[in-house]
Amino acid sequence: MAAPTLDVHLTDADVRASLRADVLRGLTATPKWLPPKWFYDATGSELFELITELDEYYPTRTERALLAEHADEIAALTRAEVLVELGSGSSDKTRLLLSAGTAEGSLRRYVPQDVSPSALTGAMEDLVRDYPELEIHGVVSDFTDTLRSLPAGGRRTVAFLGGTLGNLVPQERAEFLAEIGRTVHTGEFLLLGVGLVVDPAVMVPAYDDAAGVTARFNRNVLSVLNGSLDATFDPESFEHVAVWDDRHEWIEMRLRSTCAQDVRIEAVDLDVHFDEGEEMRTEISAKFREESITGELAAAGFVVDRFWTDADRRFALVAARRDG
Repeated sequence: MAAPTLDVHLTDADVRASLRADVLRGLTATPKWLPPKWFYDATGSELFELITELDEYYPTRTERALLAEHADEIAALTRAEVLVELGSGSSDKTRLLLSAGTAEGSLRRYVPQDVSPSALTGAMEDLVRDYPELEIHGVVSDFTDTLRSLPAGGRRTVAFLGGTLGNLVPQERAEFLAEIGRTVHTGEFLLLGVGLVVDPAVMVPAYDDAAGVTARFNRNVLSVLNGSLDATFDPESFEHVAVWDDRHEWIEMRLRSTCAQDVRIEAVDLDVHFDEGEEMRTEISAKFREESITGELAAAGFVVDRFWTDADRRFALVAARRDG
């Protein structure tokens, strides 16, 4: 059993600088916005775990069921020697792929990537114990800026699960997929988990649950700014909003100011005014159609080999091969 290794390409100073830059850019824009990556402090991560267990939130359990059903087929198709996972978190669902890959006989190495050193370290300790035959090599980085630092060598499959691709706006998605296309070699695979366009009556409650857990999760980003940037947000003076944007085919989460208010963000020397009823976007979650994700992948140099979906066609696993 080899000890796990960890590469760190993202320091605390890098994270602070990125947060300051995002806040300055987003809160001086019209309309205001924040990127969703700042949801995930310790409290936000705990709240998201609760969200995944809600009846309304179908993506996580649907993706897990698809992985359980098709992991052996994925292993046989890709014959990956190295599985790279972007945004790995706890690596919980990934165990289905690791078990299938080791049983198939080709998988030798698992490379989980995440922004959180503590999350990676905890996950890797468990994985080394449960998969002693695998080399575990963690990478601490931002997934949008990590591809150049991924270990090379061996036939790779890059996994990007959880519907996280949908958090990127179209230009960001195109750039990200193109960078993956430039990084992997001909014949290597990208495994995506993506939400599909279904009835808004099904999609919207997944982001606006009756128990209010998602509302707490959304407002928590303001507490992150208070703690990290010495800001003066009152989270309770903002209400959670989730809407389906039919033109862009994405769910948009927002925070709506319930009163006219001014917020000081000391660390970036910024005063921000919110009108009563003014909304700030905190996340998009784009949903896809088979033809749309196939087209986006083709533009990045990938051919879709398999497209697996559940009976209700709410979520899909997509195995795309890098073309020549």
